[in-house]
Amino acid sequence: MTAALKRLSGMLDGERGHIVRIGRTGPRGIRQRLLDMGITRGAEVLVVRRAPMGDPIEVVVKNYHLALREQEAALIEVEPVVP
Repeated sequence: MTAALKRLSGMLDGERGHIVRIGRTGPRGIRQRLLDMGITRGAEVLVVRRAPMGDPIEVVVKNYHLALREQEAALIEVEPVVP
C-alpha cells in the first residue's frame, strides 16, 4: 500500500519512508551535498528525532545517522512506509 508523498521535514519521529525526489531549489550546492551524503532516490529513511527546537532532524539513511537542517529536509520528498 502506498501513501501520499510528504516532505521529510513533515514526518514524525519513528516514521519511515522511501526517498522519491530531491528538490532543485534551495541554497547553491545543497542538492549535491545531500546526494553525497547518500540521500538518493529509493533509499529508505527513518526519522529518529528532532532537536528540542525542531531543528536539526536526526535521520538514518543506509545505516548512517545524519543530522539535517529543517530547510534541507524540506527539499526531500518521501513516500511514507505504511506498516
